[in-house]
Amino acid sequence: MPQKTNESYSYPIVDDWSRKELIDVCHFFENIEMAYNKSGVSRKNLMDSYHRFCEINPAKVEQNNLQRDFEKQSGLDVYHVIKLARDNPGMKTIKRKG
Repeated sequence: MPQKTNESYSYPIVDDWSRKELIDVCHFFENIEMAYNKSGVSRKNLMDSYHRFCEINPAKVEQNNLQRDFEKQSGLDVYHVIKLARDNPGMKTIKRKG
């Protein structure tokens, strides 16, 4: 069941996540959203939340499915935001043009 975040779309979630895991995954998706805002997102915060997302969802297939669901609903590309952050370790702020 998706978690409502705003009027236009919901975050994908998994029913067996704990409350803390749910909050942490939502934080990751919020960081992806921030990467598309004018101010961008701190690279450190983004990567920390991404690593936590991967801890919660260790199976790559599940990670990809959740990211794809988020992309379909939001139109925001998770893969390219993470790739930009990985390829540019010296960047303080990650900004992705939508």
